[in-house]
Amino acid sequence: MSDHDTSNANDDELSLPRATVYKLIAEMLPKDIACAKDTRDLLLDCCNEFIHLIASESNEICEKDAKKTIAAEHVLTALQELGFEKYVSEVQEAYDEHRKQQTKDRGRKSTKLSQLGMSEEELLRSQELLFAQARMRYQNQPTSQGQLDDSMSAPSSNGI
Repeated sequence: MSDHDTSNANDDELSLPRATVYKLIAEMLPKDIACAKDTRDLLLDCCNEFIHLIASESNEICEKDAKKTIAAEHVLTALQELGFEKYVSEVQEAYDEHRKQQTKDRGRKSTKLSQLGMSEEELLRSQELLFAQARMRYQNQPTSQGQLDDSMSAPSSNGI
């Protein structure tokens, strides 16, 4: 494998999924417009470069704030500092919608717990009981090694 092949493998690891980007391109274009493969590849490269640029700038802002995790605020600041301020409001709206959806999803999970009809303590006791039963079954099963030891200590029928 040549150096070129390895760099392609590394680029693929750091790249957006090709099929997903191609699908987005197809959805954005009018139906009567075709897009050449070279053009799609160029757009994919541009998208990857844009994400790397925003991520790098966000990371620098994060480090300046003495933080270890890049937060949404760091990304929004990076967009502004890189001259993409006209996208900040759209990104903020998308982020707010994402957070709202996550809150709904968490609510569904807690609703599932309440619909079980058991308290958390009862569920924990039930889980511990199931673990204990599984442990007992496991411990009472003869192991292959144990069976092998037993068969080796038993006298064989041919007298050897």
